[in-house]
This record gives sequence, structure tokens and C-alpha cells, in this order.
Amino acid sequence: MLKVPEHQVAGHLAIDGKLGPLVDDSGRFYKPLQGDGRGNKELAFYESFSSDTRVPDHIRKYFPVCYGSQLLEASNGSGLLHHLVLQDIVSSHRNPSIMDVKIGSRTWYPEASDNYIQKCLEKDRRTTTVSLGFRIAGLQLYEGKESGYWRPGRKEVQSFTVYNVRSILRRFVSSNSSIGNENSDCSFAPSIYGGSAGILEQLLVLKAWFEDQTIYHFHSCSLLILFDKESVSKGSASVPEIKLIDFAHVVEGKGVIDHNFLGGLCSLIKFVSEVLSDSKESSIKDCVESEKPGICTDNGNCQ
Repeated sequence: MLKVPEHQVAGHLAIDGKLGPLVDDSGRFYKPLQGDGRGNKELAFYESFSSDTRVPDHIRKYFPVCYGSQLLEASNGSGLLHHLVLQDIVSSHRNPSIMDVKIGSRTWYPEASDNYIQKCLEKDRRTTTVSLGFRIAGLQLYEGKESGYWRPGRKEVQSFTVYNVRSILRRFVSSNSSIGNENSDCSFAPSIYGGSAGILEQLLVLKAWFEDQTIYHFHSCSLLILFDKESVSKGSASVPEIKLIDFAHVVEGKGVIDHNFLGGLCSLIKFVSEVLSDSKESSIKDCVESEKPGICTDNGNCQ
């Protein structure tokens, strides 16, 4: 039984008779092949990437598994259509908080038409793409059983300023992330952004690869960042995940470093590092000011 993804935060949604991706209960994500050759290009990328021995094994985990393509009934009722069959990244998460971050200060690809480039330039300039080298393209924050999820609409997301991006990165790892709360506590930052398996360390692993790799240039690709906030709030372990997605505009690197993606990645690392640093300083301050003396560990937690 195919159904509309419950936790899709960006892209085309398969609702109201529109064409969009579907999922099943076995952990697979069915993405309709886009027109104008874009879908075939994305399929070709997955086929090339999966067999390219130049890609290190430890990097492959940051990409969804591709199971090829399949002919399925389109969500808009237009008939049979080829779909990419991918790993459903969120299927193993019960109540995930998710952030889709489009990386790069330029989202158009070299072979694009003038009209397409102009369209991308307009969006890049009115969002934080140009100023920061990345923009938040979609978002959902789990706020608890009663409140459910906060999912800002597309127009609101596209209106995010630099200040909003900083605020969202803080709210993403806060226990008090409800709307209207301007003092995000960032209490989950040490366990989600920090640590040997945290978001920051994963971003640094990707950065090290992008500093060397000249195989591909990733235009208009996103980083999907997610974790189970409910598990963390209950004290359970929740390993955050990062996946690169959307490869319709990937081109050959031809021996040149992908500075556009690398620059945006470095910018995101800087912003995440700032949130993590602020959370550690806040934890230390709380220990010092508490009535009962405590010991602050290296990860910013107080005992």
C-alpha cells in the first residue's frame, strides 16, 4: 500500500491531485522521475555513484540507498510513471524533527537555460542562499504529544532571514521550542550537535571529503538533518542523521573542487558550532550560579 509521506518537509507534495513522492511500509520512498530529463539525470547519478570506486565507503552512508526505478501509478492519477525507488530516510524515526538545508550560494547548474538561471538567482537573492551559502528549504519540529509538529509554510520558510536561521538552529535542539518562546534553551545541543556521532562531527566528515573530491559538483542539493526529539527528551539515546538528497542537477567535477557546495557547508558548520558553543557556555554558567555546586563535564553537561 503506497501512501503520502507523513514527514516530507520540502519539495512537491502528493496532495490535492498533485504529482509527488509516495512511501510504503517497508521503508522505501518512491520519487517520480522529473520531466525535462531531470529525473533521468538523477537516476543516472545514483547508478554512477553506487558503482564509483573513488567514493570512500564511509561517505556512502550520507547518501540514501537507491534500489533502481519502478513503474507505478502516479499520485496525480495521470497513469503509470517511472519512479526512483529510494531508502525512506525517516521510516525508522517515530517523531522526527527534520530540517532540509539547501547547500551552496548558487543553486543553478552551468548547462541551465537563461530563464532557469534567472529564476534561481531571484530566489537565491531573496533567501539566505547568497548571504550565507545555504538556506533552510523545509522544516518540522516535534514539540510534544499535545502540540505535535511545527511546520512553517513554504512562504514563511522562504522569508527566513539570517536572524531567523540562527533562531531555527537553536530551536531545533531546544526542549522549549514552542512558538513564541524567544529564549531557546538549546538543551539538546550537546547530544545532537556535539559528540563523536553528532551533527557537527558528521558535517566535518563531509567537509573533509569535499575538500578533496573532484568527481561531482552538487548543484541545488540539500542536507536532510533529523533526530528523534522525543527520545532525547526522555533521556534515551538518539543518533542524529544527515543525508544528502536531490541530485537532478549534479554534474561531473572534471577534476575541480566543488567550491560552491564546500563554501555553503563551511558556513553551516560555523552556525552549528556557534549554537553548540553557546550551549556549553550556558551549561557552565548554570553550574556556577546553582545553589548546589556541580561539576561540568567536557560536553557541557552538569553533574
